[in-house]
Amino acid sequence: MNAKAANAVVEEIKAKGGDAHADTNSVVDGEKVVATCVEKYGTVHIIINNAGILRDVSFAKQTDEQWDIVVKVHLYGTKAMCKAAWKIMNAQKYGRIINVTSVNGLYGQFGQSNYSAAKMGIIGFSKTLGMEGKRNNIKCNVVAPGAGTAMTATVMPKKLVDAWKPEYVVPIVAFLAHEDCPCSGDIFESGGGWVAQVKWKRTAGNYFDVDNAVFGPEQIKEKWAQITSFDESDFPDDSHLDKNPMNNKQLKQIIAKMQKSKL
Repeated sequence: MNAKAANAVVEEIKAKGGDAHADTNSVVDGEKVVATCVEKYGTVHIIINNAGILRDVSFAKQTDEQWDIVVKVHLYGTKAMCKAAWKIMNAQKYGRIINVTSVNGLYGQFGQSNYSAAKMGIIGFSKTLGMEGKRNNIKCNVVAPGAGTAMTATVMPKKLVDAWKPEYVVPIVAFLAHEDCPCSGDIFESGGGWVAQVKWKRTAGNYFDVDNAVFGPEQIKEKWAQITSFDESDFPDDSHLDKNPMNNKQLKQIIAKMQKSKL
């Protein structure tokens, strides 16, 4: 943790009439960070997990250390911060968590298998926290920001870093941190004044006769166009918690067979 940079932010906030206090512990030691907040302000209402590092290298050349440290800071650090505040937020029946992912976690990037894996892990983690926190008004969402920062400055030209301002990501983060936030477990992209929601999309797929016909790789090849066509697609985020098993595409045909066998 860069103490100089952290204290500079504190002074900037105070100069504008706010109150702030820096903590220079690693996010991996989330309990220490949250303890500092509780000692200073009595509780914790909002967490924005934005800490990160890069160790860019192709997978062929990547060492275990380069993998481990990136996953530890991004994924384990996010978990450690949330875990340290979780009991507090549950007890007070309120919390807002914004976990930071990356477009390179969503879509992949050459030379960033470590970073991409960690950032995609944050998405699954956050969606689960969104479900588990619902009953106690704890909302957890994910933002994939695009901005020039100390981290991106290690891999981008200075001119682009300076123009691509982090301030352009602040509005969506601030809204998701507000008590009026209407969602939980959702993913958003933001950068350069553009904000959008990201959702998984799934093709209609193809049902194969698993009883009366051959079902193997040849049949997959034969129906490949239908399996991969998005003409009749849906958003699994909207239905995967549906308790009706007949609405689960993986179970629908199996349950129908079971019901037919009882007739």
